Amino acid sequence: MESVPVQQSVRRPRFRRAAEPPAFRLTDDDVEIIRHIARHRFLRSTHIAALVGRSLDRTNDRLLRLFHAGYVDRPRAQLDRFPTSGTAPMLYALADRGARLLRQRGDSPLADIEWSRKNRKVQRPFIDHQVEIVDFQVALQRALSTRADVRLLFEREVSTAASWRQERDARPFALSAQLGQNGIVHRVSVVPDLVFVLQFADGTRHNYAVEIDRGTMPVFRSDPEQTSIARKMRVYSAAHAAKQHQREFGWANFRVLFVTTNEERIKTMIDASRRSQARRHGAGASLFWFSTFAEIKRGADLLSLEWRDGNRRAVRLAQ
Repeated sequence: MESVPVQQSVRRPRFRRAAEPPAFRLTDDDVEIIRHIARHRFLRSTHIAALVGRSLDRTNDRLLRLFHAGYVDRPRAQLDRFPTSGTAPMLYALADRGARLLRQRGDSPLADIEWSRKNRKVQRPFIDHQVEIVDFQVALQRALSTRADVRLLFEREVSTAASWRQERDARPFALSAQLGQNGIVHRVSVVPDLVFVLQFADGTRHNYAVEIDRGTMPVFRSDPEQTSIARKMRVYSAAHAAKQHQREFGWANFRVLFVTTNEERIKTMIDASRRSQARRHGAGASLFWFSTFAEIKRGADLLSLEWRDGNRRAVRLAQ
């Protein structure tokens, strides 16, 4: 009886590059994937498929080849999630070879940074926070993908009076204020997790700063020198009252969006927002809007999603 050899499929390591990488030829579509990863710092395969408008299977195939060719990394810190949360879509980051490629093509993702070394040192809490930011960004892009009357602009695309700062400052949209406590004045700054602008067909703009709150930071603290949600709100309120956004960003106005974990935390944060505004002589709490991760991920159009402001009124991004 003649025996027929069975060809076994090669299973490549998930977090170690193969000694014999799969056949690979870099395409313009691959460069687009690398640019998205560089822009967002970390992206899951599902994010990338949504951003480039391709099937997940096709995207995963290109990502596998890009990883084994050394253009992108798979941070090992994401392994921390598996024992408690199950297998999540693979997370990718920019690798040194990918950064060199983008520089050769005229992009410059912070050229002096050793990306692969940073990816090895990154910890899971930072990754989880960044992934939540990207979840929000991708939801925004999906909501606006079929809208011809609204244009979505992110930080580096926003042409404002802050342009001069963008050339020398990696955080051009920081706001600061002097906060007093027990006769001592502290200079405190806040840097939003994300800044975006909705530009409408009539030329009007709605400007937003986003704070992603995973419930790890206390809302209130007795020590004013320690970071808290309430302290952030005081800075935003004071900077808004001083019209810092007009002088430095060229914005007529803005709102701060807090995306957080649950309804109970929203109630506490609304209380904090009202206290922060009371310090501004009753200016109102409409500066701060609130929603939950569950609402954002439910798939609803973010432009029609009802947020709640600090006065507990229903508000929408496009209203």
